[in-house]
Amino acid sequence: MEKYDLVVIGAGPSGYAAAMRAIDFKKKVLLIEKGNVGGAGVTNGALSSKTWWEIARESHMLHKHLKRFNMSAPDVNFTEVQAEVNRAVEERKSLLHEHMAMLSTSCFADLLTYKVGIAKLLTPNEVEITGENETEIVWADYIILATGSRPRKLPDIPIDEKIILTSDGIEQMDHFPESMVILGAGVIGCEFATIFSGFGKTKVHLIDKGDRILPFEDTDVVKVIERNMENNGVHIHRNSRLTRMDIVHGRVEYELEYDDGSHEIFNVEKALVSVGRVPNYEKLWENGVNIVLSKRGIEDNETQTSVSNIYAVGDITADIALVNVGELEGRYAVEKIFGEPKRKLIYENISTIMFLNPEVAGVGLNEIQAAERGIAYKVVTLDYGCIPRAIAKRNTQGFIKLLVTNDEDMKILGMRVVGNHASSAIQAVALLISMDKGIDELAECVHPHPSITEGIQECVRMLLGKSMFKPDALRGKLSCKTYTNGEYADIVF
Repeated sequence: MEKYDLVVIGAGPSGYAAAMRAIDFKKKVLLIEKGNVGGAGVTNGALSSKTWWEIARESHMLHKHLKRFNMSAPDVNFTEVQAEVNRAVEERKSLLHEHMAMLSTSCFADLLTYKVGIAKLLTPNEVEITGENETEIVWADYIILATGSRPRKLPDIPIDEKIILTSDGIEQMDHFPESMVILGAGVIGCEFATIFSGFGKTKVHLIDKGDRILPFEDTDVVKVIERNMENNGVHIHRNSRLTRMDIVHGRVEYELEYDDGSHEIFNVEKALVSVGRVPNYEKLWENGVNIVLSKRGIEDNETQTSVSNIYAVGDITADIALVNVGELEGRYAVEKIFGEPKRKLIYENISTIMFLNPEVAGVGLNEIQAAERGIAYKVVTLDYGCIPRAIAKRNTQGFIKLLVTNDEDMKILGMRVVGNHASSAIQAVALLISMDKGIDELAECVHPHPSITEGIQECVRMLLGKSMFKPDALRGKLSCKTYTNGEYADIVF
């Protein structure tokens, strides 16, 4: 029986990161994957959907710019777009495979073994691998479970991945549907609504059980996204509940019940069910391996499961399901096993990005979360129209919002950036949150000009009472307030 210091099951973002961190410790590692290397972080997930988004955004902007000069944009060909997405996916997968192959000729030679097959834990140390032609059992001192997640399916909806799809079925489409309904107004649903409406080929319907999309986000953020969606032809079914969805004559028929008790029936070409994801842990271990589960996934204590030598990372756990979080957890688990992490695993400074129109980046708390925790805070908002880079790009839609504690320290609680280059503007603030720092460091930092990050600096200077633009003068473009016990008040210097 072959013996390994560590067996990692799943070669998605978290598993791949864990394996590579383990060889830093000069450990003998076996990485097992039953499907595609990179997992949902590459195929049918993060990379593929974001490539769709990038192409849709470019197509939308091309139409917008050419219209300004009374010119017509060329038609968008679905096959060509799909081929470009597939090339992006294959490029990333090839890089991961090439990297593993070249490790054998590096200083990490003979440390990493990669196998394709279905893994199952027979005991806390024995792993059965069923490949295409054989089954073998290996010994592992430690095991990391990183088998990811899959789209959640609803029992009453006949999902066939051809007419009624999950995000896995998007890659199998062969044309832009003339109409599509999306069930679920969370991040994934709203991203696909943005993608398909952005190409201008599909009438998109979005089912929202509440009175607004993205219920976890602040109202000012949601208003921008909703307005752009509707201006782009998206029909949002607010305050609605899906009572049935069927395939009728090769199309989708669905019925909604609204809060006022009324019903309405719609007919569209395709449907996308986007109601979250579920962890992949079925048949992953025998009954004698006593790993504790919850409804959300494997319960873990800083990646360590209820079995002392078995760890779980990424979407299979009950923690945050994001690629960057999965990679962080994978690396942390290895450091916990073979070393001593320099700091605890924290999630407060995790940066996120929603690929919408415009993009939305965030870190730390938003106003909803701060209010729910009873935190008194200061909040400053700056419109993109005050930022030279946004003006130069001829797109001033968006804003920056910064939350700090309502005291002299003004430690950063969180930030949201809505608009062009949002993701590139967030990281400096994420670092300060992780360091538990205040805003002074940002106030005097010299930012490149012109850049979107100059807007963050102006927000900080507003809080310090030394901004170039004064919020009392440019009302509607700037604001600087306190929030205490459910009440806002202007900050007056």
